[in-house]
Amino acid sequence: MWAIALLVFREVLEAALIVSVVAAATRGVRQRGLFIGGGIALGVVGAAFVAWSADWLAAAVSGAGQEVFNAGVLLAAVLMIGWHVVWMSSHGRELSRQMQAMGSAVKAGASSMVMLLAVVALAVLREGSEIVLFLFGMRAGGADHLWAGLSVGVVAGAALGYALYAGLLRIPLRHFFSATNAMLVLLAAGLASTAARYLIQANIVPALGYRLWDSSWLLANGSLPGQAAHVLVGYDAQPAGMQMLFFASTLLLLWAGARWARGHAGAAVAKHAPPDGLGQPAQ
Repeated sequence: MWAIALLVFREVLEAALIVSVVAAATRGVRQRGLFIGGGIALGVVGAAFVAWSADWLAAAVSGAGQEVFNAGVLLAAVLMIGWHVVWMSSHGRELSRQMQAMGSAVKAGASSMVMLLAVVALAVLREGSEIVLFLFGMRAGGADHLWAGLSVGVVAGAALGYALYAGLLRIPLRHFFSATNAMLVLLAAGLASTAARYLIQANIVPALGYRLWDSSWLLANGSLPGQAAHVLVGYDAQPAGMQMLFFASTLLLLWAGARWARGHAGAAVAKHAPPDGLGQPAQ
């Protein structure tokens, strides 16, 4: 039972950390619970379908179908998060002012919320499909206490994810959107790095060096802190060169996109600001 609980815990933790960051990033947004809950439900249904078609996936793309599928899911999530980061960079100040004035009456752009629903669904889809496949394998092998191990793992993983969410909510409101946007950027870069690892395994992209360094002595990939760092910032104790290229490229693109969005929003505010007594735009 405890072996099952440990594996389920790790998979649930990965999804729960992503869901927690998304939930914190949409703090105060009306009906965010509906979007996040819908994303989780879609992810669970998708995970069951992926598990059902596991044999087909494994045989696809010269036997690398599962790796290609995982990479595709991760890169789709990177695109969704990137959209939200750019959107928030141009609307963060407005949302912060509205939250201070109206509390939970904040309204976010529908397109941005749909993107984050997709991120939640993709996170649950990837981790959930791995859990289902693992449990099917354990059941075929005659393992007992599947439901007990599953329950313990889900509860423990969800509890740690909620702890992260509660900690993020303690960030002062004036810094909140900047902090959560920064976390989303790191999360997207980490997901891109993991996607690169799957593409390397599928022999679709070159490794550019299979082990740039080895920091396992300091923080092992399999440890709980290493697992959390892997999800939140893309940590890998033995990264390949292509992983670092994907990580750095994602950071650079999202930083440039966010900077452009802030400048564009500032220019729009200045253009539409009422003139002061000297006939100049108000500062």
